[in-house]
Amino acid sequence: MRRSYMANQGGGYGYQDTSQMLEEENQQQEDELKGKVKALKSLSIDIGFEVKEQNKMLTKMDDDFESSGGLLGKTMGRLKAITNAGHWKLWLYIALFALFVFFMCWVIIRFR
Repeated sequence: MRRSYMANQGGGYGYQDTSQMLEEENQQQEDELKGKVKALKSLSIDIGFEVKEQNKMLTKMDDDFESSGGLLGKTMGRLKAITNAGHWKLWLYIALFALFVFFMCWVIIRFR
């Protein structure tokens, strides 16, 4: 209080200029901080949306893998049944088909 009283009397003009300058600087820093807070808020909202999208995608992938796992389990059960039945010719055909597929893949990759 004494300083502002002295400034009004003409002896301390530097104090008012300094306080006004500090007030303007504080206002400028406050505005900068508000801008940064808005940017962070926007970024966190965007991250939230991205996380929700990724969760949906992962859930869909989980469902797809689960259904393909069931299909693979059924196929393996059928192959076991064929094995137990003793159909050796069928196994020979399956092995030859697998070799043919691998050979064709090798040819495609090799001479591409």
